[in-house]
This record gives sequence, structure tokens and C-alpha cells, in this order.
Amino acid sequence: MRTIMLALAALLSTATAAGAETILFVGNSFTFGANTPVRVLNADRVTDLNNERIGGVPGLFKRFSEQVGLDWQVSLETSGGKTLGWHLAERRALLDRAWDHVVLQEYSTLDPARPGDATATIADARRIGELLRARNPKVGVTMTATWTRPDLVFLPGKRWSGTPVETMANDLRRATDTAARRARADVAPVGQAFTCAIRNGVADSNPYDGIDYTRVPLWSYDHYHASSYGYYLEALVVFARVTGVDPRTLGGREAAAGDLGFSETETVALQQAAFDAIATNGSCGR
Repeated sequence: MRTIMLALAALLSTATAAGAETILFVGNSFTFGANTPVRVLNADRVTDLNNERIGGVPGLFKRFSEQVGLDWQVSLETSGGKTLGWHLAERRALLDRAWDHVVLQEYSTLDPARPGDATATIADARRIGELLRARNPKVGVTMTATWTRPDLVFLPGKRWSGTPVETMANDLRRATDTAARRARADVAPVGQAFTCAIRNGVADSNPYDGIDYTRVPLWSYDHYHASSYGYYLEALVVFARVTGVDPRTLGGREAAAGDLGFSETETVALQQAAFDAIATNGSCGR
């Protein structure tokens, strides 16, 4: 653990010395915070390249960076229900710029027509990586490996029906790892952070059964998108992976969590889950 903390500190030192950095978030509803106040929160702090006044996960990232004294110029290009291939085909001009860092969010099942199939993801991530490096050879690219969707696990006749709650997230992580290797990118283990929150006793593992209703709900009412808690956890993981900052340093009185109405206990627990996912590379210590 001490080695991990030293590595995070070294990364923070490098980021601070470098001064202002640009970062672009490319994604869909999982990036812009569908079904929650996160969608518009902090919209005035970021640049929405589609001019839709979205804050989303990028807005949370910006808010975190301000609180730890990092200067990030944050932009986003999002569209609901879209794949990376769609962004490359339809929004290429917005992506094709010299960025310092880019975060890529794939569709929730990778391939909408063939859930779990990473073929297109691997090819599209590589092509986007090549596009970005043609502008800036030193650009850092991070791919988010997202969460299990309860509607595809707890309902019958779905791709992951009847599997443990962590299985879909782990499948997405393995596929994202493969795509990231081809694209020379890092991976933000968001899905594993959800699992860590569940294993830590912080979050409800099954929103359909009503058993753990006193715990933090990570998913929205549709059991597909994230809740405000889930998007907050996503933003923490991306922030930690990109900047190297230990998310626990934000503390229980972190400003965005306060705006969203989280208790200090909930906030600290989510920060711990994000740290666990990063520190253990998604295993949550088990």
C-alpha cells in the first residue's frame, strides 16, 4: 500500500509541475450523467463542444481538480446511446485536435447488437488513438471500463442473466483491457469500483430485491444508468487514474458531493471504493 501511495504522490507532483492541462471526455449517457442532477451540475466549469450545457462526469472531474489545486481545462463531446465508432464517424472534427489527455467511454455493452463483443471497440479505440497521436504524440488516453447493468443481470433472458453482480463488469474490464493495449491507453476500473462499494457494504448489490434499500443506490431508477452516487464514483475513479491523486484526499466535505446532498459518511465511503479499485487494479483486495 505504501508503494501505491508513493506512486500516487509522484504522479500528483508531476501533474502540478506541468501546469494547465487539457482533457477531452468522449462518451454517451454514462459520461453526461443521464437521469440525475449530475447532467447539468458544474456545466459552467467545462466546455461542452456540442453546446448542450452538460456538466456530467467531466464537470465533477473539474470540480475535484480545483479542490486539489490542479489546473485542468475540461471539454466534453457526448451523445446518448452512441459507440466510440459513432463519435469517430460523426464528430471527428471535434476530436481531431491537440489534447493533453482524452477519456473514452464505450457503449454500455460494447457492441449494441452483440453484447460483450469487443471487436468494434478494439478497432475504434485504436483508430481514435492514432487520430489523437497524429496531433499530439504524447497525448494520454484513458478508457473507462463500466459497471454491471442490473437490468441485464437480474431480469431473465438477457446476456448476463443469473450471473453474479460483478461478472458483467469483469467481462467489460477484460475487453477494455484488450482495447486499451491496442490503443496504448490506460483503463479506469469504474465497474470494479462499483463492486468494491458493494463488497465494502456501502452499496446495494441488487436494486430489484429491496433488501439493501438502506445502502447507497449506485443505479438510477431504470437499473441501467448510474445514480448520482454512481456517477460520482465514476468521476472519482477517472480522476484518480488520470491525475494520480488519491481520491480520499478530497475528504468528506468535498464540494460536489455536498451539492448532490451526500452525507460525509457516504462521500468518504465512495472515495474509499474508488481508491480500492485503483490500488488493487480492480480486485478490491480479494
